[in-house]
Amino acid sequence: MRKITFSEATREAMAEEMEKYPECFVMGEDIARQGGIFGQFKGLPDQFPGRVIDTPISETFIVGGGVGAALAGARPVVDMHFADFIGVAMDEVFNQMAKVRYMFGGQAKIPLVLRAPDGLAGGGAAQHSQSVESWFIHIPGIKVVAPSNPYDAKMVLKAAIESDDPVLYFENKVLYKESGEVPEKEDEVPYQIGKARVEREGKDVTIVSYSIGMKNARAAADQLAKDGIEAEVIDLITLSPWDKETVLNSVKKTHRLCLVSECVKQGGALAEVAAVVAEEALEYLDAPILRYGAPFTPIPFAPTLEKMYRVYPEDLVKGIKGVL
Repeated sequence: MRKITFSEATREAMAEEMEKYPECFVMGEDIARQGGIFGQFKGLPDQFPGRVIDTPISETFIVGGGVGAALAGARPVVDMHFADFIGVAMDEVFNQMAKVRYMFGGQAKIPLVLRAPDGLAGGGAAQHSQSVESWFIHIPGIKVVAPSNPYDAKMVLKAAIESDDPVLYFENKVLYKESGEVPEKEDEVPYQIGKARVEREGKDVTIVSYSIGMKNARAAADQLAKDGIEAEVIDLITLSPWDKETVLNSVKKTHRLCLVSECVKQGGALAEVAAVVAEEALEYLDAPILRYGAPFTPIPFAPTLEKMYRVYPEDLVKGIKGVL
């Protein structure tokens, strides 16, 4: 099977869906002229003239225009440049795109995808490095996805574009250049939003993560295996609605749970997973739930401080050995 990058996988997904849906278009800052600041839209303007649209620097217009286009029957994909900038358009996100279908009794659909590059990328500092997915899993009416590899990047984006509900698609900036196996032909079994994947079987501890956090999960599992500890690794992929059944079944088998993400630990995206496991599977736990995430502070610019801000596989290994 061929290997392509995460960025190339998202571009393939866009091209296939734009070919399938003439009403599908994409708009954002610097995507037609520049191909996106991470190159994720390169080639699309030539392939689909007039359907890759540069916009003014106005997130309010970009998201609001996307909502209006979706209501009018289009299938828009809007790019946020950086996930940090979603805050400018919060009214359009949580008061409009999230609520319109409900407020109109299901008569209106919002097939809108909001693409949001996120995460630490070396010196991005406090306003260009944030992982803000936890804000949105609290909002009913929005689906939230965050793939961790090129295969999922493609399949999840295709599923998001085909959804009749609004989807926030978080794509980690570091992952854009990472390569992985992706089928040349469209997968016969499309990704179902809301399903997690057991990436690695194990019996001693369950490690749950998503997006860039999966690098820590995989590396920690590899280190633990050298000491005979078998970790089961689950990639959530979808954060809302998340796959409760897969996580609970794993915890009932391993009796221990470790959660890791790059977002701020306080109120983080995986706090909901910890709470539900405590509510519905407490009797299966043989140790406290471990949670790893960023400290409760803005992201520093200085490389030495940014290094301290990060979570590392060794943190997970130490904690898991402690509860074993």
